[in-house]
Amino acid sequence: MPFPAVHPALDRALINKGYAEPTPVQAAVLEGEHADRDLLVSAQTGSGKTVAFGLAAAPTLLGDKPIFGPGGAPLCLAIAPTRELAMQVASELQWLYADSGAKIATCVGGMDARREARALGFGVHIVVGTPGRLKDHIDRGNLDLSELKVAVLDEADEMLDMGFREDLEFILDQAPAERRTLLFSATIARDIATLAKRYQKDAVRIDATDKTRQHADIEYRAYRIAPNEIEHAVVNTLRWFEAPRAMVFCSTRDSVRHLQSSLLERGFSTVSLSGEMGQRERTDALQSLRDGRARVCVATDVAARGLDLPDLGLVIHAELPMNRAGLLHRSGRTGRAGKKGVSVMLVPHSRRRKAERLMDEAGVDAVWSGAPTFDEIRKADEGRLLSPEFFEADVSDEDMIVAKRMIAERTPDEIAAALVRLLRKEQPAPEELSDPGADRGPAKRDRMVRNDDGTAAQPWPGERLGADDVTWFRLDVGRNKNADPKWLIPLICRIGGISKPQIGAIRTFPEETRFEIAKTHEKAFREAIAASKDEVKITPSEAPTPGSMKASRFAGKPNRDEGDRPFKKTPYKRAEGGEGDARPPFKKKPWAPKAAEGGKPAGDKPFAKKPFKAKPGFKKDGFKGKPKG
Repeated sequence: MPFPAVHPALDRALINKGYAEPTPVQAAVLEGEHADRDLLVSAQTGSGKTVAFGLAAAPTLLGDKPIFGPGGAPLCLAIAPTRELAMQVASELQWLYADSGAKIATCVGGMDARREARALGFGVHIVVGTPGRLKDHIDRGNLDLSELKVAVLDEADEMLDMGFREDLEFILDQAPAERRTLLFSATIARDIATLAKRYQKDAVRIDATDKTRQHADIEYRAYRIAPNEIEHAVVNTLRWFEAPRAMVFCSTRDSVRHLQSSLLERGFSTVSLSGEMGQRERTDALQSLRDGRARVCVATDVAARGLDLPDLGLVIHAELPMNRAGLLHRSGRTGRAGKKGVSVMLVPHSRRRKAERLMDEAGVDAVWSGAPTFDEIRKADEGRLLSPEFFEADVSDEDMIVAKRMIAERTPDEIAAALVRLLRKEQPAPEELSDPGADRGPAKRDRMVRNDDGTAAQPWPGERLGADDVTWFRLDVGRNKNADPKWLIPLICRIGGISKPQIGAIRTFPEETRFEIAKTHEKAFREAIAASKDEVKITPSEAPTPGSMKASRFAGKPNRDEGDRPFKKTPYKRAEGGEGDARPPFKKKPWAPKAAEGGKPAGDKPFAKKPFKAKPGFKKDGFKGKPKG
């Protein structure tokens, strides 16, 4: 379906930009009966919302005029949650309204406020900004909204989540009541509905989301990894997909700094985005991604809100998002404008339940597997070297002259080897990885965690590890410190970066605990415990001998072989020469009254009841003999 005619100037801009047909959200807002009405639109990120509200506002802003007149107080105000998103919106509107003579100004935090004030003073038609900076310009008298015809709230749910409710209400209260209000949000939650009810009049509700599948252009994958191999998994994931642009999400600023430094050290062209960075640093980082100087961006959730990077084909969740909205927001950075993308979640075994819950709440299906291995990546590199596209690129005459000279002076084997060596030198080396779920076979016997006395402590289904398949380690925690498999097993998994199937038998002693680790994971386990800073120390050990197990069982107890029992029972003897261990009959002593000086008076009863004397104002209860008030 082609774009419906909106305005000649905007129609030409769409043709020049190569827009052949509208996206679902663009087609929905351009329906004829929606002209000049308020719109409440829910649409997924990357669905073309900026062009949608730009086209929807055009009839109100231009009417029958071919171009805008001289600039003055703004006619249209677009509000976005972040600086990057506001700049992207302004850039989209620039080309869309290029032939209409529109003057577009931006008012965003982190930029020169005086320059923005001068631009507003010269006169504008459209203003794009963030809530905080817009409110500041209104307070200072730089921004006059008295002529406003259209107000647009882009990503309204994110603005409310970021705490901009009061700023939004302040800004909208300054605009004329008869304006149009276009509200765009990924979801229409209660807060959004309340805001719409207050500031919109008879709004048309448009739902352009795909409820059957979130982000149909995004392929979701979940990689099982050991907790101590997150960085290695990120490296191998980047190397496996070789996407033109990739974004890696972390939960904290410290994680962003650490991971970016690690990737730079391995040879990846990487930039970072976090809340502590200044606007100039953020702008430089984004420009490096857009012009190809950097290929990977490591960012926090807040820093990456609203980013729209070209050719972003891969999103990696190095740390799991907090909730469903975080998962969809992160993944929505790829698979935009009809392009395909991949969203990869790195899931340590201890976080699998949370990952499954997040995907279930978000309505997405992921393919579970181990992370790409060293051998798999090397094989993929060979395939890329031999692919037809590698040899079909255009070659200049100058390059062909050098190629013919190389053929004349070198053998084909030498030329090919030099080419492979050169290409591999430019590619970061993949890492060795283990798959925590790869060795989980069918249950054959119940493998038991046993105490040192041989009793089963905690069973779980799995394959028994033989004596030649394990290595023994020790913990400096024993029975004297309440060692128990219920918390020892998670502790060993966390410190050693393994999962429960790689743990064999466990033996608890008074001062230590010894346990088995599968030899398939011994190397990674040794590296993990060597790098651990945990208070509990794990060190290599010998297998416990039967003698040490028997000694530990009675450690600190009297030697029973010598007959020294801690409690010796003395047998009773019958009173009249009887034999056996019979208890003598209990004899009740008669009660004898105390006659000592100062004691109770002697008599037939131990306690003499004093006669009742009623106090003044009280009457005696004839039944119980107690005072009655």
